[in-house]
Amino acid sequence: MAEHRPDRNEDRHEFSEEQASLFRITFGPLIWALHFLACYGLVAVACAKGADIAMVRILLLLGSVVALGGIGWVGYGAFRQWNVVETGDFVHRRGHAEDRHHFLGHAAFLLSIISAIGVIFVSLPLVMIGGCQ
Repeated sequence: MAEHRPDRNEDRHEFSEEQASLFRITFGPLIWALHFLACYGLVAVACAKGADIAMVRILLLLGSVVALGGIGWVGYGAFRQWNVVETGDFVHRRGHAEDRHHFLGHAAFLLSIISAIGVIFVSLPLVMIGGCQ
């Protein structure tokens, strides 16, 4: 049986998909990191300047909801890329290009879950601590 040799356009298309997957894998942690910096930075500035901390807390809680929505959107796309519902294959042992593509979706999905947990834990002090102490 002859081995399939991809033509130049197939290679280019596959490379662009993998490149997009590699960027996509960083979006969940990036959203979490930006949320972390915004929360701690804005609260520190508000406390140092004596600003109205209640308004800052409300804005940051709204930002937390937006961050969770963004991470959820990234996670949903990663789950679809993982394609576990259609294939039923949780482990990709063969090492084909499609398996690598599914693995990157799996990794991005798990990173999205971890990032969502991070956003929730960073947001907890906004809910539980009343002000600058």
